[in-house]
Amino acid sequence: MSSQPRPVNNAVSSSQDVWSSFRNLLEKKRMHRKNVQWYVNWVQQFARYVKGKRLGTCTLEDVTSFIEHLAGKDNIKSWQIEQVKNALFVIYKELFSASWALQIKQVHPSLHPSDAEAGASVPIEGPPSGILHKASHHPELDRTYKDLFETLRTEIRVRHYSIRTEQAYEQWIRRFLYFSRLKPVEEMKAADVRRYLEYLAVNRQVAASTQNLALNALVFLFDHVLKQELGTIGDFERARRPRRLPGVLTHEEANRLIEKLPGMLGLMSGLLYGSGLRIMECVRLRVKDIDFDRHQILVRDGKGQKDRITMLPKRYHVPLKEHFGSVRNLHQEDIAKGYGYAYLWPSFERKYPNAPKEWIWQYVFPSGNLSVDPRSGKVRRHHVHESALQRAVKKAAEDTGINKKVSCHTLRHSFATHLLESGYDIRTVQELLGHADVSTTMIYTHVLNTPGLAVRSPVD
Repeated sequence: MSSQPRPVNNAVSSSQDVWSSFRNLLEKKRMHRKNVQWYVNWVQQFARYVKGKRLGTCTLEDVTSFIEHLAGKDNIKSWQIEQVKNALFVIYKELFSASWALQIKQVHPSLHPSDAEAGASVPIEGPPSGILHKASHHPELDRTYKDLFETLRTEIRVRHYSIRTEQAYEQWIRRFLYFSRLKPVEEMKAADVRRYLEYLAVNRQVAASTQNLALNALVFLFDHVLKQELGTIGDFERARRPRRLPGVLTHEEANRLIEKLPGMLGLMSGLLYGSGLRIMECVRLRVKDIDFDRHQILVRDGKGQKDRITMLPKRYHVPLKEHFGSVRNLHQEDIAKGYGYAYLWPSFERKYPNAPKEWIWQYVFPSGNLSVDPRSGKVRRHHVHESALQRAVKKAAEDTGINKKVSCHTLRHSFATHLLESGYDIRTVQELLGHADVSTTMIYTHVLNTPGLAVRSPVD
């Protein structure tokens, strides 16, 4: 089939006309404004890639070359490649009426040169450095294991696992399949898993928690997706788990850090320190989880899918009530525009279809923008992304001159440490933190064992 384009329409002959016409076309499709911007950005990147060549005169070969160029980059994911193809398809099919536009959907980028090296038989060291990262968006995986990935997502979702778990498991399974050089799944055995785990520990030198996550993902693959016995993996080289004491702020440093953060971010960081919340527990709080009368926060579906109750500091009663007022106004504006739905479990939403619009189910810390649910495709206002708070806490620590490695979790560490310093028993602290075993909480007892404070240094 000829790849020569038709002449460009007069209506889109100039560069400015192309972008405005393309943007209008996307908006008419009722596409979310964030996706509109991404589509325009991708096509603008393509325009720069063809080095001044007019878009209307480009060919399928130009498009294919651009897609392969992107696929060869380490930081480009498979979903981004699909987004690029969709953007180019729309502009060439509907704006330029190119006869070859339908073939864009069929473009599959060839192996990156470094990827091709992984095809050879290799010993325990596995593929070259960086290959496992490329596996996350390798097109050959999607073609070979399409049904397997669909089954994987189904098995994860029927068990009500979070979308973070789904994404993590899929990425580690992709890396394992690519490490095994796309071997048929029915031929995979425990020896393949052991070899992969040893590669992670010895060559990649991953942390123990990373190796355990990979192991959990592969056990899930064999047990629930392939429905076959994994068998005995046997002894394998395990990543070392170093014993590290948690970083802790003083009470004065914690308050100085929180006061440096503005508005909602200061309120969130205050709850991390004042209530001992994990960052995801904080951003996922619903209105109904805050009990002002009992001075309690009900943490739903925390780590390990467990609920618990922790304290609501009196210091944040008034700021939280004021914050609720602005959140309620935002919710009412969303309802007036035809939105206002919060995410709920699909089965719960089917049983109570009006619940997602009710005030009590809204997020305490909502995002500033509406977004598309990656599973259902519905437009909702989700909770604020945790990275906003993470960046703000790090910058606030630098601005206030705190010479320690500070993260959001440091505030939770400080909460536990300061409670123990105040004389509260360790079982109480364990319950507030939501630890399944008291041995996890015991790490904070290092503050009770500080002989250096009681012994005078010889130089003094």
